[in-house]
Amino acid sequence: MDTTMLETDIHDTTKPEAARPEAPKMIIRLKDIYKNYMLSALSIEVLKNINLDVKRGEFVSIMGASGSGKSTLLNIIGCLDRPTSGTYLLEDIDVNARSKDELAAIRNKKMGFVFQHFNLLPRIAAWKNVELPLLYSKTPPKERRERAMEILDRVGLSHRAGHSPNELSGGEQQRVAIARALVNRPGVILADEPTGNLDSRSGGEITDLFHKLHDEGITIVMVTHNEELAESAQRVIVIKDGMCQSGCD
Repeated sequence: MDTTMLETDIHDTTKPEAARPEAPKMIIRLKDIYKNYMLSALSIEVLKNINLDVKRGEFVSIMGASGSGKSTLLNIIGCLDRPTSGTYLLEDIDVNARSKDELAAIRNKKMGFVFQHFNLLPRIAAWKNVELPLLYSKTPPKERRERAMEILDRVGLSHRAGHSPNELSGGEQQRVAIARALVNRPGVILADEPTGNLDSRSGGEITDLFHKLHDEGITIVMVTHNEELAESAQRVIVIKDGMCQSGCD
């Protein structure tokens, strides 16, 4: 076979930018997702035929009544749970085909998590809470401290870095939790009721911070009961009885 053309094609650096491979525009792709849980001898269907694409850099909110399946959906997106059936591609990675250890590495590298109850260690300094994800990636101690301080400054809390969570307000604790989610520089932030435990002023500050992160290009998927917060996202997905009622298309 004549390989001249093939070799020329491989080494040709004069091709226009449009001809080169591009990063996938869809960062999250869910197709025909079902999730069942066993309760005694009964199989409970929690999610039914979920089809959802999230673009890179998009800000999506998920709403629904308690028990609708929205948190289960977020857990599947976050690789914390597996669907019973269906396909999940994260940046073109077939998540369902990965082992538990591989999923842990994917979560640590590609995703940051923010929870309603903060999930901070109460007796250690804020910066030590922020650096925790870097321990799993074996980042050297000096770099861990520098990155933790850099991210705390980014969320406006560098002056409180040495304080433990029980010395901080609820809004400050949530900002520490957001800093922890950001420290590994993930492309996706997943938030589960991030303003649920905050007063209106602190909740507004956290909402503003999420919009700032979105403006910086981070993809955000957020479960919330707060209609004002949900409506401020680019797209609102409504889950009812385990099915996507609106916003998935």
